[in-house]
Amino acid sequence: MGFFSGLAAEKYDRKYSDRKLLERIIAYFKQQSGRLIIIAVTIVIRALIEAFSPVIVARGLDQVTEQLITNRFVIILSGIILVLGILSWFTNMLRRRYSARTIAELIRQLSTDAFKASVQQDLSFHDNFDSGKIVSRITSDTREFGQLVTLTTDVLMQLISSITLMIILFQTEWRLAIAVLLLVPLLFFLVIRYRHIARKITREGMRAMANVNSTIKETVSGIAIAKNFRQEEAIFDEFDEANRTSFEVNVKRGFILSVVFPVLRTVGGIATALMVYFGALTVIGGLVTAGAWYLFLSTLDQFLFPVMSLSSFWTQVQTGLSAAERIFALIDAEHSVKQIDSLKAHDLEGRIEMKHLNFSYTPDEPVLTDFSLHIKPGETMALVGHTGAGKTSIGRLIARFYEFQEGEILIDGMDIRKYDLVSLRRQMGIVSQVPFLFSGTIEENIRYGCPVCDRDEIINIGMKIGDGEWLETLPNGLDTQVGERGSQLSMGQRQLVALMRVLIQRPSIFILDEATASIDPFTEHQIETALDLILSETTSILIAHRLSTVRSADRILVMRMGEIIEEGSHDELLSFGKHYAELYNTYFRHQSLEYVEQARKFKQAQTANI
Repeated sequence: MGFFSGLAAEKYDRKYSDRKLLERIIAYFKQQSGRLIIIAVTIVIRALIEAFSPVIVARGLDQVTEQLITNRFVIILSGIILVLGILSWFTNMLRRRYSARTIAELIRQLSTDAFKASVQQDLSFHDNFDSGKIVSRITSDTREFGQLVTLTTDVLMQLISSITLMIILFQTEWRLAIAVLLLVPLLFFLVIRYRHIARKITREGMRAMANVNSTIKETVSGIAIAKNFRQEEAIFDEFDEANRTSFEVNVKRGFILSVVFPVLRTVGGIATALMVYFGALTVIGGLVTAGAWYLFLSTLDQFLFPVMSLSSFWTQVQTGLSAAERIFALIDAEHSVKQIDSLKAHDLEGRIEMKHLNFSYTPDEPVLTDFSLHIKPGETMALVGHTGAGKTSIGRLIARFYEFQEGEILIDGMDIRKYDLVSLRRQMGIVSQVPFLFSGTIEENIRYGCPVCDRDEIINIGMKIGDGEWLETLPNGLDTQVGERGSQLSMGQRQLVALMRVLIQRPSIFILDEATASIDPFTEHQIETALDLILSETTSILIAHRLSTVRSADRILVMRMGEIIEEGSHDELLSFGKHYAELYNTYFRHQSLEYVEQARKFKQAQTANI
């Protein structure tokens, strides 16, 4: 597997300018305006304290050189410095306390918006993009952005302190102040030179980390298969390769970003040395006082420190900006399914029409071409055909999981694009080929389709399925834990829970992508009973893999390569002797009682001959 190829941007990724990023970030900060005012006030107060503290000491030094020092003066000066130190500590404590709460709220809101955008995306989005990488954006990237906010408040305080100091320095000795100020353009030039390369290498580092998260998720999810085929070493090698790739990319990032700070420190060191030399000459020549010279020496580093900080923490800055870019790209990702109105779907009859439909997952591989279909209200229609015939695609289009390119889908005579998606899907009961159950109890999974339904209602419906015998087979009834993805239940039990979830919802339209796994006769009978309860009250589309399901359909459509090639009842299609008869003899016939009886008699005859 080429892990370096995984460092490429996702299709929904986009590049934001610094201005655009700042506008988006400010929009989130507006929600924390009260705390931000407190933070801003504490930042200004502490910055002024940090700026004026060396000024006070410098004035005291001038008093010493002028031999005007007294005990009272020393006590007052010491008291002022002590009070300023305590006030600085107190304001810094307030700033960090409110900053921590603000950043936590910001991360929470960003995570919420990113997760909401993810779950509201179309099914095609989650089919195309790795879930592990999406998780990385919602969790890791939001934390990285929080570190950027912390750094920003620190640098902001230092900038205010620097500006205040520069004003004081100009008032003290304008010639030395100009000399100090001349260093700033040089430092900014060096920082800006690194800006674009730092952003690029940081994005690659975060994508590499997302690849690691994705590999971990995939291998852990498939650990049972890996153990079954004795591939533990293979999945470790896969993770190790992704981890090494992340290591190499992030070492490269660290090397590139770490070059900035030593260069700037060198420039700052040279500036300090020059200030010491030329400042001493000016003091000896009587151009400036010793206090002014001390003030410039003591504040030079403090004045330049914000630029130094921005450079030394350039990794965090670029990581935070790249994180914000990735988060906003997820939030702003466009939906492929487009609704043109938001009409509520209530008590649908279930009449479905597909007119001249064209659909493809990718532009060069059409699935349905000029496809038309009409399903009557309350009709049960079965779709059969080989893999790739387009059966599942029809169900996905009706459920609005995917967007069709041309044609129309009408439900009760209304364009499906005009319905509100949430209300439309509430009228649909959908069971996938591999029913997905969430960790928790059976009751919690059934209630997922109807949160307001009470336990008695669930039990009443459960009792209609084989007099509730299937519930008695569970160790704790409805309180039985299903395990992760329903791992503690058999496939048949999972299907029953999924069908119960639909029954409790009472939908108008039912879509079943039937599982192909074999189940025991007892559970199959329970499933048939549950299906009969659903089919009697809904318009149903069954992607059938069982003979019993096919026979229960009012109409069977035989599909091949996205086209309907045969249509009719089970007996009618068998009498035609065409594609359905071939499918029946290949896939369905062995499920019939007649076939089982013939096989039993044939086996008995063989035994008798022996």
